[in-house]
Amino acid sequence: MQKHFSIRCGLYVVCLTAFIGGCASDHPSTAPVEILSGDQMLRESQGIAHLSDRWKSGKQMVDRGNIMVREGQAKIDEGNRMIEEGNKVVRESEESYRNIKQ
Repeated sequence: MQKHFSIRCGLYVVCLTAFIGGCASDHPSTAPVEILSGDQMLRESQGIAHLSDRWKSGKQMVDRGNIMVREGQAKIDEGNRMIEEGNKVVRESEESYRNIKQ
């Protein structure tokens, strides 16, 4: 009787564990896999190739834009240096003119 009870209890624990594990599983019921025809695969691969080309084009635009921004910033910096130097020359010239007039 004791042996019969422990087997039944063990079986109960195993079944309960399997049931709880199955209920707690994250696996959704899988739908049957649709078989694609050659034409469908070709269309999908062409679509993916198109996306890849668009991505490459966009990446090249970003790279070119970044280069232009760096070049533009260098020109702005050089322009600001020229303005500062020009203002310095103008101020010195005006001071020299005032000194000559006095």
